[in-house]
Amino acid sequence: MSRVRLALLLALLMALALPLAACGKKGPPGLPPGQTDQYPRQYPSPNEP
Repeated sequence: MSRVRLALLLALLMALALPLAACGKKGPPGLPPGQTDQYPRQYPSPNEP
């Protein structure tokens, strides 16, 4: 395999792998300051007609 083809293959693999590395969030999700947990809740809401 020529060096040009190898370089193109590596560039393609990096282009495919980098977006996957950015997915997700580290740690559990947290509420914003001042917010209360509203889940789980009943659906539909009992005060809706």
